[in-house]
Amino acid sequence: MTKSRTIRYGSRLVALSTAVLGLAAAMAVPAAAADDQPTREQLIADCASGEGKCSFNEPKLGTAYLGDFHQVSNSLYNCSTSDATQSMGWADTVGSTDSVGVSVTVGGKIAELIDLSVTATYSHTWSSSHTENSSMNMTVKPGEVGWISRAQVMQNVSGTWQTHYDSPKWGHYFWYVPDTVTGPAPNGTDGQSNAVIVKTRKMTTAEQKSCSSDAKQGRAFVVKR
Repeated sequence: MTKSRTIRYGSRLVALSTAVLGLAAAMAVPAAAADDQPTREQLIADCASGEGKCSFNEPKLGTAYLGDFHQVSNSLYNCSTSDATQSMGWADTVGSTDSVGVSVTVGGKIAELIDLSVTATYSHTWSSSHTENSSMNMTVKPGEVGWISRAQVMQNVSGTWQTHYDSPKWGHYFWYVPDTVTGPAPNGTDGQSNAVIVKTRKMTTAEQKSCSSDAKQGRAFVVKR
């Protein structure tokens, strides 16, 4: 069984094939026969559905890094003339996406296969999602808006999907597609720590004008995100 030549169609796919008898190597399908080649999405879909017997081979974990800050609480508007201090709850769920930005579903086949591969290689589990919630006090100055933002430690895991079919599909028993999945990593990975901060900004002109209404004048109020 030998690798076919690289076929450029969407993502870089590589096909392997074996004959039913004698394990003889099959000829590569001509690149011109583009209609006979699967897309990356089709192969991953077969992995997710179980139609293809898939594995995520040779996983390599990248160096962990702190992801982008994003709002995780409601917003506190201060239309009063003094500082407004309030305890604000927050909640955050960070998921995983693959190399083309497709979400890796929690509890799905794809997430399970990646976890099995990472666990076997690195002796620790991989999670496609992380949820956290808490509360903290925040102080907002007059004429400003405040909210809580959080950044999650993230990490890439790269590998190659191997899809095996019981009968040839698109002319082959085996198809391969490289992939990189970005997902949440445990706090403290590679010395990186999750971060939760309070952010504020000046109200816009329209927001300042709204403070003159009877319902908002001289007080602080919360707006749901």
